[in-house]
Amino acid sequence: MNFVEELRWRGMLQDLTPGIEEVLTEQKITGYIGFDPTAPSLTLGNYVQIMLLTLFQKHGNKPIVLMGGATGRIGDPSGKDTERQLKSYEELDSNLNFQKLQISKFLNFDSGENKAVIINNYDFYAEMNVLDFLRKVGKNLTVNYMLSKDSVKNRLESGLSFTEFSYQLLQAYDFLCLYEQNNCILQMGGSDQWGNITSGTEFIRRNVDGGKAYAVTTPLLTKADGSKFGKSTEGNIWLDPNLTSPYKFYQFWVNAADADIGKFIRYFSFKSKEEVEALEAEYDKDPNGLKRALAEELTIRIHSLEEYKAVLNVSELLFNKKADAEYLESLDEKSLSRIANEIPSFQIKKKDFAAGINLDELITSYANILTSKSDVRRSVQSNALAVNKIKMETHDQVISSEFLLLDKYILIENGKKNQFIIEVI
Repeated sequence: MNFVEELRWRGMLQDLTPGIEEVLTEQKITGYIGFDPTAPSLTLGNYVQIMLLTLFQKHGNKPIVLMGGATGRIGDPSGKDTERQLKSYEELDSNLNFQKLQISKFLNFDSGENKAVIINNYDFYAEMNVLDFLRKVGKNLTVNYMLSKDSVKNRLESGLSFTEFSYQLLQAYDFLCLYEQNNCILQMGGSDQWGNITSGTEFIRRNVDGGKAYAVTTPLLTKADGSKFGKSTEGNIWLDPNLTSPYKFYQFWVNAADADIGKFIRYFSFKSKEEVEALEAEYDKDPNGLKRALAEELTIRIHSLEEYKAVLNVSELLFNKKADAEYLESLDEKSLSRIANEIPSFQIKKKDFAAGINLDELITSYANILTSKSDVRRSVQSNALAVNKIKMETHDQVISSEFLLLDKYILIENGKKNQFIIEVI
């Protein structure tokens, strides 16, 4: 199975230029994907393209990650209804450096003839002035050709600045530079990039005698309900754990629609075709089992085995009715910290806690869990209120340092679904 055949069975092939499958059958090549640093972190949507580069490298080919230090300053009109707000150079540089660190985790940059490289396309333009650009780049693609691309046509009525119109030229010139400097003959990307990518193959044909370059794109991945992949009700799913916690990342997969999981496991699992089909057969009547298998694989890959174990501890505590006080006391600092990030939490100063605080005062005055002491009494009387998984028998129980988990945390539960963490600092 070659690279293109693998993309086909995974459902990851949208378009390709003639001849590329034959080239990939006969030789190992260099190909690239561009990433614009317009966000503070890569998202799950970006990870589709990282998977594409990973599979490309797995088949012995050399991947180039092209960071858009230049194109990020312009804005890609593809898939956009309106003009983008330009980012400051400082913000773009900060984003770019962080994204480089993220990508370095996912590809082999260290060994072998096909080890990956990262290139910043700003280097192609740093010494070029506007007249050089117009003579060297702008002269080689006609306005009629550029207007024929969907990314331009779709914006003509709503408005398209010359700045974003020129993006197509920049991406085409990027491809030429990589073709000449790195023997890179393939550009890959999402299907919304087809117009920009084929502008690059045409640009190379016009500039290089006998020059031949190729394009491969993936379908834009969407959910069964038509919504954008990589988003939850809270927004983007980021690869940065400070923006999307490993727990929320894990929950994105286990909460996926049953209709999506077959597509998702093909896009994101490193398992072979036979292994994927065996998993699907095993979980034929249990789609949630298949979701958990994929969630485990991806949480470990993106975050780490340690984070995955902490995620399971959080899930066990929040969703398993059998999790008791003994289980709670067995949790480590990382797990309790994760829980504090995932459920409503309150902080109390250690000096206020030194002499102990009555339960009804603790969860009304110090932590806004219940609104009145009479509410606390009613919860205690209905056997609904628990501290560290232990049911409270009196509303004025003194909660002192002996209740602290790891000398820092207290778990409050009011009923089956209302959980809170108090952190003593």
